[in-house]
Amino acid sequence: MTPSRPVPPTDPRTAAPSRRTLLTTAAAFALMPETGWAQATAPEKPPAAPNPLPSEPTAPAPALPAAPGKTRLRPEPAAETPVWCFDGKALPPLVRIKLGQPVRLKVENRTDKPLSLHWHGVRNVNAMDGVGGVTQAPIPPGGNFLYQFTPPDAGTYLIRPLVVGGSSEPPGRGLAGMLIVEEANPPLVDADVGLVMQDWRLEDDASLMPFGQPLFAATNGRLGNLVTVNGKPVPDTFETRPGARVRLRLGNACNARGTRLRFEGVKVYVAAVDGQPTDTFEPLRATLPFPPGTRYDLMVDLPEQEGAICAIIALVGQGLTLATVTTKGARITDKRPPIGPIGENKRLPAEIKLQNALRRDVVITGGAFVPKAAKDAQKDKPAPEPIYTGDPQKIWAVNGTSATTGLQPIFTVKRGQVVVLALRNETGFPQALHLHGHCFRLLHPLDDGWEPYWLDTFQLLEGRTARIGFLADNPGRWLISATVLERFDTGLWTMFEVT
Repeated sequence: MTPSRPVPPTDPRTAAPSRRTLLTTAAAFALMPETGWAQATAPEKPPAAPNPLPSEPTAPAPALPAAPGKTRLRPEPAAETPVWCFDGKALPPLVRIKLGQPVRLKVENRTDKPLSLHWHGVRNVNAMDGVGGVTQAPIPPGGNFLYQFTPPDAGTYLIRPLVVGGSSEPPGRGLAGMLIVEEANPPLVDADVGLVMQDWRLEDDASLMPFGQPLFAATNGRLGNLVTVNGKPVPDTFETRPGARVRLRLGNACNARGTRLRFEGVKVYVAAVDGQPTDTFEPLRATLPFPPGTRYDLMVDLPEQEGAICAIIALVGQGLTLATVTTKGARITDKRPPIGPIGENKRLPAEIKLQNALRRDVVITGGAFVPKAAKDAQKDKPAPEPIYTGDPQKIWAVNGTSATTGLQPIFTVKRGQVVVLALRNETGFPQALHLHGHCFRLLHPLDDGWEPYWLDTFQLLEGRTARIGFLADNPGRWLISATVLERFDTGLWTMFEVT
């Protein structure tokens, strides 16, 4: 494995994935049920969403300990980096189940900080959403919590620690993962591969930089200087046979780093965005935006000639190669239809009727700023550094309130009501935002349509307003939250209630 070159920790729009193995051996990516983290029995029909809590099982739930460990992020003679990891493994878990199977995990907190796990993108029952301090009490050091739910939708989801006021450190130390819920009839592929991107803020001795830096929280977040995919430093390489059809599931589990992804040497088709299937399309200019919390399912037919090299590149600095695939061996000659849609999710509404929607404004303010005097004196000089002089615990606000435990909902709706939110970013930074418990459509400016895919996470550029529409069909108190976790910890979230 070749270690990555340093990643510039300064670009707010930038990030990535990979792991060496034969694509035809999906088990090598820790995707198979042998992990013991999910039950292996499935009912004939998948449940409707939202789903009730399952009845108390008779067998004990598998334990998933979160504990200190070590991993090698820099080559020798540098020391191994102290990290936190699940099940004693520094690799992020990729938990795979079939649609209709329950997730049952007893999370044991063996760290010295409170913990809870958010199942990012799952339209979950509220009590299992995993926001410590809102939907559950945080798991204290030495404590445990049983997560048990049945995902209502097939798709690709992230596992991210999320605790009010304490979300940055657990994933910054390595705690993250991916939940893959396979369709009842998945598309035929030669390999189905999950790639989880993380980045790390390392000191020269390969230890982690201390957490709780107010200026990080007030600007771009804790941008790392080394990127990993599936726990290994990039670039990474793997091989597969020429002509193989591959499903790639990409997830950005970074604390703060967003990027654009570029694909070279191969034509890719987007089959799902944020876990939800879409009409298959080619990315514009072969690039995709990739803010924290975003997931893509891509379908790829690899070149038919041996020795072809295909690459996923993060547009960080001069470009950072995240993963390469080299074709090797006998060409796959099986006849198969052209790549097409993987199917639709009939649990989501065919249309959102906006005429009688409840409409609310959501205004984001706060963060660091550049003093006017410094701007005036700038001229041809390098851009001045932003500063922050306010309360380090209340750096950001939504509708004038810096969120913390005990926050009241900004609105309440009855189940089945359509909601349209006008999200306005009045800060000096792009904001990656996540809607909990629901999927939304990004609306066109005149409410005359929407983008042709469902989302639960998107990036709102500075000074911009975007409107989203969704059917509030999942009871409970749900967050609208920053996916840059230092911002979440310092007030950048709010909440609504569905009754």
